[in-house]
Amino acid sequence: MNPRNLVDGIHPRAAVVVHDLGMTILAWWLANTLRYAMLPYGQQLDLASWQTLIVLGVQAVMFYWTGLYKGLWRFASVPDLWNILRAVVAGAVVIYIALFLYNRMFGISRSVLLIYPVLLAILLGVPRLAYRYWKDSQLDLFHARRSRRVLVIGAGRAGEALVRDLRRDSRYVPAGFLDDDPSLRGSRLHGVTVLGGTDRMAELARRAGAEMLLIALPSADKEQMRRVVALCEATGLPFRTVPRLDDIVSGRAQFNELKEVAIEDLLGRDPVKLEWNAIRLSISGQRVLVTGGGGSIGSELCRQIARLGASELTILELSEYNLYRIEQELRAQYPELLLRCLIGDCGDAAACANAFTLARPQRVFHAAAYKHVPLLQNQLRETFRNNALTTRTVAEQSVRHGVESFVLISTDKAVNPTSVMGACKRVAEIICQLIADSHATKFVTVRFGNVLDSAGSVVPLFRRQIEAGGPVTVTHPEISRYFMTIPEACQLILQAMAMGKGGETYALDMGEPIRIRDLAEQMIRLAGKQPGRDISILYTGLRPGEKLFEELFHPLENYHSTTHPKIFEAAPRQQSPALVAAQLARATEAVEKFDEETLRHCVGALLPTFRWETGDAAATADVVPIQRGGDTAA
Repeated sequence: MNPRNLVDGIHPRAAVVVHDLGMTILAWWLANTLRYAMLPYGQQLDLASWQTLIVLGVQAVMFYWTGLYKGLWRFASVPDLWNILRAVVAGAVVIYIALFLYNRMFGISRSVLLIYPVLLAILLGVPRLAYRYWKDSQLDLFHARRSRRVLVIGAGRAGEALVRDLRRDSRYVPAGFLDDDPSLRGSRLHGVTVLGGTDRMAELARRAGAEMLLIALPSADKEQMRRVVALCEATGLPFRTVPRLDDIVSGRAQFNELKEVAIEDLLGRDPVKLEWNAIRLSISGQRVLVTGGGGSIGSELCRQIARLGASELTILELSEYNLYRIEQELRAQYPELLLRCLIGDCGDAAACANAFTLARPQRVFHAAAYKHVPLLQNQLRETFRNNALTTRTVAEQSVRHGVESFVLISTDKAVNPTSVMGACKRVAEIICQLIADSHATKFVTVRFGNVLDSAGSVVPLFRRQIEAGGPVTVTHPEISRYFMTIPEACQLILQAMAMGKGGETYALDMGEPIRIRDLAEQMIRLAGKQPGRDISILYTGLRPGEKLFEELFHPLENYHSTTHPKIFEAAPRQQSPALVAAQLARATEAVEKFDEETLRHCVGALLPTFRWETGDAAATADVVPIQRGGDTAA
């Protein structure tokens, strides 16, 4: 027989058992030899005696009992050493008892049973650790030949966990840490040294031979991330990041999942603390209806409502595909949720009435609306029908079916509208305010700015233009917008619903507006290219109905703070109920006849300051910025 075949046929675990039993005999012999070596008369141990067989049998049973053979030498660690220690100590005790019962320990010194477990622990532990060290060395050498050397930015808990995972990943070899904490300089985590601070990133990356940078700062705020990303860009090396904490908590990402730095990581604001107990009490066990539940905002709203424990969720959505997607997702993640998905236009009075009859909702979130400003600018009839009259239809059904709270999802473009979309949204706000004054249903309006990465927003547009090689189109060098993430927008909606008593208009303190030019340049750099050199930026001029700056409140709304530090409330502007009712009646008739000229007059009567001009529609001196900590308009 071929000796190689014989060796290959031996099971690795059998070889380990043979090794451990051999070490047991060796330890017993050494213990006896060391004990009697210093005596003048000496003594020789007979390895073929019954004593040796008893020691071998007892120790084998102890090895099996402590689970020593469940572990692998390749991954020998502290638990394996603990098992060895338990096995040898327990073995020494049982051996003493067995030999005492066998021959009253005749010819065996009790000190042998003190030396024996120490020697056996060493003989069993050292080979295991030596084998793991050798395999790790071979693996590190193998990885070094075919893997990328990476520098980890952040030596905190996330960085430590990331390096621990990278040790098992053949694609990366950690070359060092960077951390701004001076007390960590020179320290080592998993054998990887903290080389210095991020201010020396370019120099230290070059000295370490790094080929990639990994940002392990999941709790960093936007200013910290912008600074770190700028330093990473200056090195010219590719970089990745671990997900943000809110993405990890919400289940959208895994803790040590590496991803490209997204624009949301740089524009996202500090997390807004919400009153989750109040929100949960408002949703848990409730029957909820969401119109437009397949859209960007509507679908995320449905996810959060399901997560908060609603008893029933009804989605009324016109897009078959969008409804299919959110239905499949919710049924997979929340199988206990009673989910009802209805295809239909909530502006269709019959379809809307049927949805309310089936759902019997206690909470209604009206997210269905058209929102693309330039596209809607010459579509007055359809925009008014969908954004204004549909809101009236849903609101009237809410009152008729005794809904407890109705939330209108509005926009900052409704504040001082210069676009058809904004004007129709403002009319929707007026409708809800008037209905709120005379019915028990609580009507709450929520305004927020642009939502990052929502369907039709500027971020996916820029992303497609960058992938196509440019140019990236920006309407004006100074145009700016407020931005928020989709989850944050939906959390604000839920918070407003929980806070509202009826008739309020809420807006979030959205921080500082972002220049669209800066947004485009940052996205180009995140794609690994240089603005103006690799990807050009083309300024196309303001489109009809577009402002340079957005406003959150009108000067006459006299906004003030609420119990939540990041949410502000606008006082309603007074409207004549008779005038509104008359103009809405005329507008409804004009929509049915597709009479856009009459419809223009109706909108003009409802919004006397609305301008129909096209071209540069920059905000005027009426812009009211939010003053931090103030209660009155500037």
